[in-house]
Amino acid sequence: MTSFLRFLPAVTLAVGLALSAAPAVAQQAAPPKSSPAAIAAAKEILTIKNAGAMYANAVPGLVEKTKIALIQQNLNYQKELTDVAQVVAQQLKGRESEIGEGMAQVYASEFTEQELKDLVTFYKSPLGKKLIDAEPRAIGLSMAFMNSWAQNFSETVMGNFRAEMRKRGKEI
Repeated sequence: MTSFLRFLPAVTLAVGLALSAAPAVAQQAAPPKSSPAAIAAAKEILTIKNAGAMYANAVPGLVEKTKIALIQQNLNYQKELTDVAQVVAQQLKGRESEIGEGMAQVYASEFTEQELKDLVTFYKSPLGKKLIDAEPRAIGLSMAFMNSWAQNFSETVMGNFRAEMRKRGKEI
């Protein structure tokens, strides 16, 4: 779970981007209607993968971000906005389930009903369970490697820039 918490800012950003892109996506052609069995299998996959943890705090997180933005623009209303944030969070409590429903629809539109059932079977298998357990750590280690590589490679890129500029008689 602690490895998941490291990804929380990225997940929050992804959810925010997804929510902001929703109007554009809605204007595109609607995906074909999926069968109830496909939706159920997609929901089971999301449950097995504990996808709900990704968006469990989406509503309070967005309420808090909105509160902070409003306080920055209205410093005189800090106490009132803090109080209103609690009311708004309570009013909108549970709406994060809409994310889960949408994710299930996406899975059901990307995979056939049989593929979804096969995925459920896989995720319930010993290897599937191992994947679910090991994947967050593998992703975290991969991200750390990518960041380290990028930092080292940026030094190479900078060296190449300097060398090319030196050839042109310019020191940077």
